[in-house]
Amino acid sequence: MKKILKQVLEEIKPEKEKVKEVEEFLKKLNSEIKKHKIKAKAVAGGSYAKKTWLKGDYDVDIFVKFGMKYRDKDLSRMLAKVLKKFKPETIHGSRDYFWVKNLIKFEIVPVLDIKKAEQAQNVTDFSPRHVKWVNTKGKKYKDDIRLAKRFMKVNGVYGAESYIHGFSGHVVDILVIYYKGFMPMLRAAAKWKPKVIIDPTGKIGRKAPLVLNKSKIQGPLIVIDPVQPDRNAAAAVNKKNFDYFIQCAKKFLKKPAKEFFEYKKFDKDYFKKKGKLLMVEVDVPEGKEDPTGAKLMKAYHFIRKKLKDFEPIEGGWSWDKQKKATFGYVLKKDRLPATYERQGPPAEMKEAVKEFKKAHKKTKTKKGHITAEIKHKHRNLKKYLEKEVFPSEYMKDKVKKCRIKSLS
Repeated sequence: MKKILKQVLEEIKPEKEKVKEVEEFLKKLNSEIKKHKIKAKAVAGGSYAKKTWLKGDYDVDIFVKFGMKYRDKDLSRMLAKVLKKFKPETIHGSRDYFWVKNLIKFEIVPVLDIKKAEQAQNVTDFSPRHVKWVNTKGKKYKDDIRLAKRFMKVNGVYGAESYIHGFSGHVVDILVIYYKGFMPMLRAAAKWKPKVIIDPTGKIGRKAPLVLNKSKIQGPLIVIDPVQPDRNAAAAVNKKNFDYFIQCAKKFLKKPAKEFFEYKKFDKDYFKKKGKLLMVEVDVPEGKEDPTGAKLMKAYHFIRKKLKDFEPIEGGWSWDKQKKATFGYVLKKDRLPATYERQGPPAEMKEAVKEFKKAHKKTKTKKGHITAEIKHKHRNLKKYLEKEVFPSEYMKDKVKKCRIKSLS
């Protein structure tokens, strides 16, 4: 067990050069802030500042902390002027923030430098306090948090976005620190049953359903946010991901293996069931991750629904936040028979039968119902997708373009 975890840690810790790049960017940004004579300071946030970031995961949060004297100002507009020389991309939200993309993608967020929770005007104002909490309470557990994040990412339960409904980075931090390590967390999770209440503050506990917003405690897991105790940090976690995480924890504890931390290539070996494998490549529309991911998920399910006659038996999709995504479907067949039988109304419903016969030339009575033999418009899977499914208005609204990547 220890040997496996040690090997994984060696592979997931980021290179030191990346740290240097982040520090250099912060220095340049703070210099620019000073030139604009604004009382603010850029600091690293997220997993980078907590020293829990993973190799290959090079999106870095930067918080520009504005003094409280700017509380009535438009912080986003002020920051936009500072960032002009970096040619940022503006991301609209409850308070606009910015992307600056080099080898590392920097997400730059304006926040108020709050000293008390009640001073916050936006949920992002609390973010630097999350970092401080982890760095204070979790000094001994940085590597354990890395292991937990990797474990959850590989097993598809990481991320609070609406298209995932999994465990956010903040929730992972809290769980590992609360249980005092990665392995203790897995052992505890293996025994979870809804509804689990985890309270690192030690002040709310079983009173959580009475204290928290009712709409935020409908899921199977309640994690009291140590920074905002009136908030369920795990409100996004749904039953499916909760159950699957428990299942993965049990499997790993029973038979530890490195494969629990290794991404599987999204190809024919990814799927367990046998059949015709259809891979669809999708051009991803630009935009914020959460709504874009939600569109991709809807497009994936729309295609699966349209493949009903080809009898899908397994499926999945992959997106690494780049400009392309891949949908995979295992089907029982890739060609349909010339005709199919459509069942009409019961034979005793005279008027309905009459209308059915008007609509269909060849009909017969079968097991008390009128039926008709209908020709398939497209028998070939490739033709059906390219002529009917991909060009549909629904798909045009969700993705930029679709194409068959492979069919085997």
